[in-house]
Amino acid sequence: MRSRAMSAVHTERTITVVLNGVPREATVPVRWLLSDALRHEFGLTGTHVGCEHGVCGSCTVLVDGEPTRSCLVLAVQVDGRQVTTVEGLSRPDHQGGQVLHPIQEAFRECHALQCGFCTPGFLTTIAAGLDARDASVEITDEEVDELVGGNLCRCTGYANIKKACRYAAASMREQAAR
Repeated sequence: MRSRAMSAVHTERTITVVLNGVPREATVPVRWLLSDALRHEFGLTGTHVGCEHGVCGSCTVLVDGEPTRSCLVLAVQVDGRQVTTVEGLSRPDHQGGQVLHPIQEAFRECHALQCGFCTPGFLTTIAAGLDARDASVEITDEEVDELVGGNLCRCTGYANIKKACRYAAASMREQAAR
């Protein structure tokens, strides 16, 4: 018969991640999803859980810079990796405040959200796509469709989300030209 201490070793594990640029450690149940650890252990509630099947994209975060459905990944699988949530997209400025990522600014300027439930997944997915492309080149409609195509929104009809993609890409192109 196993002792309780012995079985606890197999049910929880300590993970270390660089979370939004800060090294963090937590002991989590081995069956917890990354979305569970982010919300319940690290207190980052910007990652929303929608369908729990990886279809809607609301739970998308960046793992080592790649969009990842946090409802499909176990928390223990990100041990030793970098995880960026919607809370980590902005960067500190020189006055101690925060500078929004261009897509965050664009969502605000272009009214690209309604209920906001899907917004964190769109922001992380689009940010990764925009950051990975050559900012000096104008974004195409096909690229915009590709950036938003993996996430579902029940409210907006996508027009302003696509407008925000173009706005952010233009802003990034303008910054690259400087």
